[in-house]
Amino acid sequence: MPPTGPGADDRRRLYYLDNLRLLLIVLVVAHHAGQPYGPADWWYVEGGDRSALISTFAAISGAFRMSLFFLVSAYLLPHAYDRKGGARFLAERFRRFGPPILIGFFVLIPVLMYAYYLNFRDHGPIGFGAYYLDVYLGMGDEPAGWSGPIWPDRQFGHLWFLQHLLCYALLYAAWRWITARRTTPPASARPHGAAPGTLAIVLFVLAVSGATFLLRVWYPVDQWVPMLEFIQTEPADLAQYAAFFVVGLAAYRRGWLAALPTRAGYAWLGVGIVLAGAHFAGGGWFDDVYAMGGWDVRSLLWSTVETLICTALSIGLLVVFREWADRPSRLVRALAPATFTVYVLHVPVVVALQYAMTDAGTGPLLAFGVVSVTGVLLSFALAWCVRRTPVLRRLL
Repeated sequence: MPPTGPGADDRRRLYYLDNLRLLLIVLVVAHHAGQPYGPADWWYVEGGDRSALISTFAAISGAFRMSLFFLVSAYLLPHAYDRKGGARFLAERFRRFGPPILIGFFVLIPVLMYAYYLNFRDHGPIGFGAYYLDVYLGMGDEPAGWSGPIWPDRQFGHLWFLQHLLCYALLYAAWRWITARRTTPPASARPHGAAPGTLAIVLFVLAVSGATFLLRVWYPVDQWVPMLEFIQTEPADLAQYAAFFVVGLAAYRRGWLAALPTRAGYAWLGVGIVLAGAHFAGGGWFDDVYAMGGWDVRSLLWSTVETLICTALSIGLLVVFREWADRPSRLVRALAPATFTVYVLHVPVVVALQYAMTDAGTGPLLAFGVVSVTGVLLSFALAWCVRRTPVLRRLL
């Protein structure tokens, strides 16, 4: 039986995963804070100078951030299913992810896209109601010279992550039902198996790199498609996300996170840091070395390097946080439950700050720093307020 009484939660909760998720959500906010100031990706705010340093930060953080999020999310899934059973597990997944996805699609994203329409498109003034029906939902005709990025404007924005988590939960529940897998004890309650060795990890990197390269032949980086006309997907990263989700499931059942040797974890972290540091030191040189898609050796090179950075930093961070951040604290207890809400709400906060910085006369690096730090603080403050409101807490 699980431990009960005072301190029971402290003994069985993996606090290092809470701390790691806090780091990842800060990186998510910082990544979106830097969108107008570095990478050439489409974003809700345009204009201003760009920095190669911020572009490199976006590329390196993007290489591992969401994949590691998928791994951690998957690691927590089997225990929830074992404890609740299939029907209750799925009901709670839909209750958790469904409302934020719908609120984002029908409320948050339309407001952001309307601001973009008014500020960065030359199609004449239009009221929000007319925009919402004709342009966002696509009930009107596509204007001549439409600038995109898509028609109509309806999209899920950053909430694609929640859509994918919900889809993976459905697939996991279906797999458990089909195989009628016998429930095994949690990894923390049984002897730990051996973690994958160097050869297995290298083979994993090669396999995921190859799958990523093949997908990018047809779907280059930053090309989004509506799978089943509803699920917003960037196929270029799908192999990596799916692979890390499966690894998270396997890691729970086989006790890999506890079994990862500390020295090996530090070594992989060193590999990731060296590769990341080389890209930062080189400035924009890799723009001529890599390609974001196509049947091109440069695309194969970036698919391989990106997957290696992702794998190395993920292993390294998991081990470092396990060894140095696996303890409870008031700060973690206060912030960790808000991580999900911060993810849902941070983009409107960041975009508002980016608009506020438009005429500030600062360079891209200072603007990025201000928006990042302020965005993190305001997003957590907003999430805290939401979670203190019973109705909003049930929705977000």
